[in-house]
Amino acid sequence: MAIGHRTVGNGPHKVLVLHDWFGSSAGWGGFLDILEPDEFGYAFLDYRGYGERITVDGEFTLAEIAADALRLADELGWDTFSLVGHSMGGKAAQRILAEAPTRVRKLAGVAPVPASAFPLEGEAYDLFHGAVQYPANRRAILDMVTGNRACGRWLDRMTARSVTGSRPEAFAGYLEEWTTQDFAAKVAGSTLPVGVFVGEHDPALSAEVMRGTWLTHYPNAELTVLANSGHYPMYEVPVALATALEAFLRT
Repeated sequence: MAIGHRTVGNGPHKVLVLHDWFGSSAGWGGFLDILEPDEFGYAFLDYRGYGERITVDGEFTLAEIAADALRLADELGWDTFSLVGHSMGGKAAQRILAEAPTRVRKLAGVAPVPASAFPLEGEAYDLFHGAVQYPANRRAILDMVTGNRACGRWLDRMTARSVTGSRPEAFAGYLEEWTTQDFAAKVAGSTLPVGVFVGEHDPALSAEVMRGTWLTHYPNAELTVLANSGHYPMYEVPVALATALEAFLRT
């Protein structure tokens, strides 16, 4: 296999999973341990410059993620598959849908960035762009998007994993992509079954944001708000996320 990834399960329903800006294929916490392995076969992709592919060069764009994901699906022999994307991965998943709509069974976004531009301004711009160089900015972002509810040890651990698990140039490139790219017109109106899952304490990618973007773009989209969670439900409420996500995939 030329494309680095990790797998969970061997079930007949194939699911390609895309991680967030801070994460990697390993950045899903205890969520991985409670997925249904006989019903679903999951493949968790690492982007270029991240995780097991940290040394792989590239342009670090959403289009490149989509191309690598489709190549991985080909290598795995998956003609069709469902897509799950967390945060930035939600936007990348929509890019795959735009490129290969007939191959996608279902689309699920977990605290997902919309297909439209998601501009950062003022202090938010400085905070996020400064995170390329300063780990303290990454920690502050993690604290903010989980509603200032997470313990310090978890924030420190997630920050360290982000720093060691990604290359600065990849981190910077993907930031530019997920905040500025706008391909909503390519996916808007798709009748694909779409599930959107957000944490009640996520101030950035909230239910309100989803109603103005994802639910507007996709007429068959369903929104689930996860209680007691912020931007990282795979860590904060893994059982609730796995239960809701797989219920959506199997219906």
